[in-house]
Formats: sequence, structure tokens, C-alpha cells
Amino acid sequence: MISKKYAVPNEKRCVACGACVKVCPRKAIEIWKGCFAKVHTDLCVGCGLCTKECPAGCIEIVEREEKYDDEK
Repeated sequence: MISKKYAVPNEKRCVACGACVKVCPRKAIEIWKGCFAKVHTDLCVGCGLCTKECPAGCIEIVEREEKYDDEK
């Protein structure tokens, strides 16, 4: 099932500290090439734990534009 929301990090503001990676319960975030956080949107459920943990405040939770599994 795909969640209605997901996390989106701002690559320019990200400090690649890995705090978001550590708290993500779905393992949906990785530090890409040591430079910034990258979210695997197919795994992310938009729980918001990463937004609370990010010291740079660069992650936001957004609504998906596509249809969800619960909409038929």
C-alpha cells in the first residue's frame, strides 16, 4: 500500500548528517553520495519522524499527487 504522504528533503539545505536515516522506521532514506538525503518514495509512509529529527530543518512532508491503493 502506498501512503498518501511522503518526505521530501531540500538537497541544497541538507547537511548529510544522517539523523533522518537513523530514525526512519521504513529505511526509506539514505545519504546520497555523501552529499544529501534521498528519500525512496515507494518506501516512505510520511510518518514525519525525519522532519522532527533533522537539525537543518530541510525535510517536509507532502501529499502525493497520484492515486492511492485505497481509492478505486
